[in-house]
Amino acid sequence: MDQPSGRSFMQVLCEKYSPENFPYRRGPGMGVHVPATPQGSPMKDRLNLPSVLVLNSCGITCAGDENEIAAFCAHVFELDLSDNKLEDWHEVSKIVSNVPHLEFLNLSSNPLSLSVLERSCAGSFAGVRKLVLNNSKASWETVHTILQELPDLEELFLCLNDYETVSCSPVCCQSLKLLHITDNNLQDWTEIRKLGIMFPSLDTLILANNNLTTIEESEDSLARLFPNLRSINLHKSGLHCWEDIDKLNSFPKLEEVKLLGIPLLQSYTTEERRKLLIARLPSITKLNGSIVADGEREDSERFFIRYYMEYPEEEVPFRYHELVTKYGKLEPLAVVDLRPQSSAKVEVHFQDKVEEMSIRLDQTVAELKKHLKTVVQLSTSNMLLFYLDQEAPFGPEEMKYSSRALHSYGIRDGDKIYVEPRMK
Repeated sequence: MDQPSGRSFMQVLCEKYSPENFPYRRGPGMGVHVPATPQGSPMKDRLNLPSVLVLNSCGITCAGDENEIAAFCAHVFELDLSDNKLEDWHEVSKIVSNVPHLEFLNLSSNPLSLSVLERSCAGSFAGVRKLVLNNSKASWETVHTILQELPDLEELFLCLNDYETVSCSPVCCQSLKLLHITDNNLQDWTEIRKLGIMFPSLDTLILANNNLTTIEESEDSLARLFPNLRSINLHKSGLHCWEDIDKLNSFPKLEEVKLLGIPLLQSYTTEERRKLLIARLPSITKLNGSIVADGEREDSERFFIRYYMEYPEEEVPFRYHELVTKYGKLEPLAVVDLRPQSSAKVEVHFQDKVEEMSIRLDQTVAELKKHLKTVVQLSTSNMLLFYLDQEAPFGPEEMKYSSRALHSYGIRDGDKIYVEPRMK
């Protein structure tokens, strides 16, 4: 059989990790390892190979000499081959079968949909625990073959593969804990439920950027489908009903939820979104990446009661009655205007005269002096001002600084301002 044209894995490996391009270094985090096995290429002594190999975007189309791969890569446990030109699973198998301790493999953005993955080839992946097939357009048949041959697979990445449906595997994958299947086109819940059937031990399900419109499942069925689900990401899905949010409570172990960018929440403020979600999801400890503290939960649940207390009975969610049982019926919060006072009515004292005036508090002392010129018949340069807080025990305070704003004195209605001529 003719060797495929293009650059081989070994060719790229030798170029990238030659001493000229990847010098041997010592120190924390910089250690590299050169395998000491006797077999292999004489070039081995001239390569510095780390245990994590990153060979993305290198134009790789084939494996190269398998004996050399085995000699160089016996210690490698992570391999990034993303964005290359690998289109034959046999070539991938030649690489992986000679990396005996491989646990992480990234094959994203390789045109592997052009060939069929046979079980004999997939068997070479047996030790892999984390597999990335993003933008590979891997068919579900390929995924099923992989699942049957990877007994220890824990994390699977299937993003950007244009999936509109999910095809169930003939066997369950009991080992998988994390499934990352974002940026596809999974719109119907009947497709998502198949993931629960295939992966009963799933801990984390990342479904962001799929246009899932609703969760059509009974509470009992959801609990059976995802009995171990601890975290779900529904960012930018199409959920538009609070009933779908309530359905998330059916997952018995759910602790973390991500729900940004869904149609349901567009009409609410940022504060309302977070508090209403926390109140409806009593078991979660983290929302949209932020920890939900006990104090925040209580604040949110009390907010929820007050939010719905004026709604018609038929529009009040069931969660409202649960929280009223917990906290009782709350009084509406008093409306407090926290805006700073913009003006004040003060008494202006000059010699024996007293005049009540309304002054703007956003003006400065210098501007107030200009305003008082016609009242006291003094020039601004010959004018001293003193402010007396009606409740202050220390007497009048001289208003020395021309650029100081009046509101910084805390002036209120009924306070007094004394004007005196400057002594020459």
